[in-house]
Amino acid sequence: MNRRTWILTAAVLIPVVAAGCASMRRMKPEEAIAARQKLMKAQGEAWKNIQDKTKAGDVAGVVPEAQKLVDTSDRIPALFPEGSVGPPKTAAKPEIWQKWPDFEAAARNLKIQSEKLRDTAKTGDATATQAVVQTFGRQACGTCHTPFRVPPPPQPQR
Repeated sequence: MNRRTWILTAAVLIPVVAAGCASMRRMKPEEAIAARQKLMKAQGEAWKNIQDKTKAGDVAGVVPEAQKLVDTSDRIPALFPEGSVGPPKTAAKPEIWQKWPDFEAAARNLKIQSEKLRDTAKTGDATATQAVVQTFGRQACGTCHTPFRVPPPPQPQR
């Protein structure tokens, strides 16, 4: 490459690399906690909608809600930087960072299970979709919540 090509290449790449580095800055723990709580709330709403639509026989309505779970599952690990642990602000257990590969695997599993739910719902088969919904909580959400999340306090009996 001649000198001019090197200069033009550098002129193009330097701003791109700088922008990429700026966007990859580490979140402060409180920012990460707020972002992941927002994401988890959105996932919870999608899951509730999936259950409601399945009960109502609206299998086609499950597809976009399952897609939300697919889309958000990839973002989970990035929302758990070290130091963003502990009550009262978060129910994240320290085991997340002690067993990081397992935590990442649980997030990947959520994506795989969400894709399975979405793809099953796309077929329009209500029975098959109901079967996936029945095991989803245990096979998708539970693989992360059980080992890596402090259980919520028991609700008082009414």
